[in-house]
Amino acid sequence: MNKIIAIQGARGSNHHKVACDFYGESVALKECMSFDTLVDCLLDESANLGVMALENTIAGSIIPNYALIDNHNLHIIGEEYLNIHHHLMALEGQSIQDIKEVWSHPMALLQCKQFFKKYPHIKLVEDVDTADVAKRISKENLVGIAAIAPKIAAEIFKLVVLEDDIQTIKDNSTRFVIVQTAKPAEDFDVNKASIKFQLSHKRGSLAAILNAMSDCKMNLTKIQSLPVIDTPWKYSFFVDVTFDDYKEYQKAYSLVEIMAEEFKVLGVYKNGRK
Repeated sequence: MNKIIAIQGARGSNHHKVACDFYGESVALKECMSFDTLVDCLLDESANLGVMALENTIAGSIIPNYALIDNHNLHIIGEEYLNIHHHLMALEGQSIQDIKEVWSHPMALLQCKQFFKKYPHIKLVEDVDTADVAKRISKENLVGIAAIAPKIAAEIFKLVVLEDDIQTIKDNSTRFVIVQTAKPAEDFDVNKASIKFQLSHKRGSLAAILNAMSDCKMNLTKIQSLPVIDTPWKYSFFVDVTFDDYKEYQKAYSLVEIMAEEFKVLGVYKNGRK
């Protein structure tokens, strides 16, 4: 079956770039304007792979996406870390003084807020996607409107970059995961796992399970709690671990499965950190 990759956003978005980095420039894309739609495309099989942002070094975890992966039993088969660069772009022949409004995704606007303090005449307008705004500016010939988007969007939609790298914090990275509905075949050439578990309220239960993983030489790289919706004050824990020996991971798996009230593997894959 040919790879059809569902991405959040349009061509030219960071999700598009991750899909290209992971699977090559000629990937077939399914553009989705929300993560819910992306998951729907996987469930109805109009796409067989999906790219989802999961956390950012500035904004932290994207909590709803953890829930989407868990609730729809998606499997993480890979990950990619992307340095985020925000560029201000508009139709040719304009300067930044000509721009009246800047449209972009709320996260992009937040990450560039400091830059726009120098330009109080510009109104910041939240939109669904970075690259989709660039596409509309080009298609509808919108004068006086600029987009914050990756540079690839300016190239695709023939816009001019007015300012490069306008994000406040220059070292800004997002972690993306590759997901699918089908459970992948067991692969011993892996070194990272994403798991979910629930624990009793017994004192020390979380410490005990983390110690057990440490004893199995698991390196904890992420822990995120989410409330259990139908049980007030109870939480699920989403944990990422890296390891050097798959047999040690299997040992940790067996222990956590016994110690946790509920246990689930979201994915076992190769660490995307370079």
